[in-house]
Amino acid sequence: MRKGWKYPQDRTMKKIVNKYRFWQAVLVLVFCISTGLLFYQMVYMPMKNREAAERLKDEFPEENLPPGGSASSKERPPAGKEKGIPSVDLAALREKYPGVQGWLTIPGTNIDYPVLQSGEDSPEYYLKRNYQGEWDANGSLFLQWNCQVSESPNLIIYGHNMNSGEMFGNLDKFTDAGYCKEHAGIFFQTMEEVAEYRIVSVMKADVRMFPFQQADFSEAGGLQDYVIQAKVLGMFETGEDAAVMETDQVLTLVTCSYEWKDARNIIVAVKIGMADQAGVRTSGGSVRNDRFVEQFVTLCVDGGRNGAASMCCNSGKLQVWYQCGRI
Repeated sequence: MRKGWKYPQDRTMKKIVNKYRFWQAVLVLVFCISTGLLFYQMVYMPMKNREAAERLKDEFPEENLPPGGSASSKERPPAGKEKGIPSVDLAALREKYPGVQGWLTIPGTNIDYPVLQSGEDSPEYYLKRNYQGEWDANGSLFLQWNCQVSESPNLIIYGHNMNSGEMFGNLDKFTDAGYCKEHAGIFFQTMEEVAEYRIVSVMKADVRMFPFQQADFSEAGGLQDYVIQAKVLGMFETGEDAAVMETDQVLTLVTCSYEWKDARNIIVAVKIGMADQAGVRTSGGSVRNDRFVEQFVTLCVDGGRNGAASMCCNSGKLQVWYQCGRI
């Protein structure tokens, strides 16, 4: 036997072992890269995003306002202060970052971010960018391009449904009635005020079921019809019926959902102030308001608007509300 000669089966076994080690190394490398990317997306980027928002609040703290301070003198009234809602010096913030239109806060949640806005030519500019215009997988909360914060009756705010929970990643938690009740107050700071809104509907819908992209309403009572339709499609009752008929502005928060194509998690919240005069509360916490009843019946029985009638009547929701004493 020649020196160094090996049986063929030994050489075959060595090749098999070498291949095994090669693919083992490849799998380990893929695992490490995947883990690194997951950490980057789920931990590092959300952490940096959160730090950036906190840095803005530290960099532009709310100035101490004298009694009667107004937005026209670059001093905003201390609305929301009595409820411990921190606010920022929005005038100074907008001077440095003109895309910022306001600041959205839902106390007790991680939703505490600036709200950006771009133009018609690039309406989703901030979908993958932060307030500095830099690329960011989390993106920013952004206002629909045709909404005017001081004028539009419906302020529509979009945000990513991030697995990390950042932006609107926790919006689906509001589908739990108990969680929604505990976090029913939403505050939106603009140049004019820090306004409080109350959640009147939480739903899963798409634009064919509910016109959440409608910023303005040409018909009288159009905003109230919008809110009534939202309540019809709501997953549960919020007990905020008094806010429906007399409000002059609502917030609509929108993020992706995945139950079907184009599904969205949607929250509709009504600006409070005039709402206390909308109806007379009963001991059960509901409201008897003749106009509300009339429009609700019209929506369900006479055809309604935007397809809500068939969903309402098919689900028997009118009968359920009647039996529960809501109408």
